Amino acid sequence: MKNTARNYIQIFSDGACSGNPGPGGWGSIVLLPDNSVIELGGGDRPTTNNRMEMTAALEALKAIAGIPGPVHFYTDSTYLIRGITQWIWGWKSRGWKTAEGKEVLNRDIWAELAQVVQARGASDKIDWRYSRGHIGIPGNERCDRIAVAFSRGEYVELYQGSLQSYPVNILETPADYALPDMKSPTEKKAAFSYLSNIGGLVYRHRDWPSCQRRVSGKSGAKFKKSTSASDEQDILKSWGLPASTEIKEG
Repeated sequence: MKNTARNYIQIFSDGACSGNPGPGGWGSIVLLPDNSVIELGGGDRPTTNNRMEMTAALEALKAIAGIPGPVHFYTDSTYLIRGITQWIWGWKSRGWKTAEGKEVLNRDIWAELAQVVQARGASDKIDWRYSRGHIGIPGNERCDRIAVAFSRGEYVELYQGSLQSYPVNILETPADYALPDMKSPTEKKAAFSYLSNIGGLVYRHRDWPSCQRRVSGKSGAKFKKSTSASDEQDILKSWGLPASTEIKEG
């Protein structure tokens, strides 16, 4: 892969969880200004998808503590980006309470993540960039594979070496990395499909009754409404399944 001079650190990260809560994993890729690449990953049981997304970011930033330079940080977690750039200030001012007075979920990781971010200072600012999952961005796809493998307890060979020898085109980044608008909490989107998952075998149903017939009375069955084709991919991810999982027509 062609080396490109840069004066910033680039990071991709992702998390995965089967069951949410359930066994989870996380993966991160760090590209340093000297064109060295470090892959990171791990898992936890039981956990949630959000905790794995946050852990992936935290561990990546801890790995570059003391290394100067601005950071371009790509993640597909809107929860992570909004939490660390918007919501956290209100949470801290209210004693780690939400606007509704409830305890902030994942406070332990938020507090540690805030410390790591603050420690970088203004000159080494982190630019949080949204990278939608499962659209073919190599860095995001590789992090997803690492996270899913750790969630399943599978062995993963994590790369450490030069960018030139790295098989993932981490220099390919999203053309548009703006954070999508938040949906209104009262907005209810029409169903694109209903997915059912029994033992990793996933079916697509065009209406709820057909989905219900498949999952009714089945131990361990999972199901969820999707609102678009991309939402189907996000559902697969939340179940700890790879984007390449075949969805049969039900």
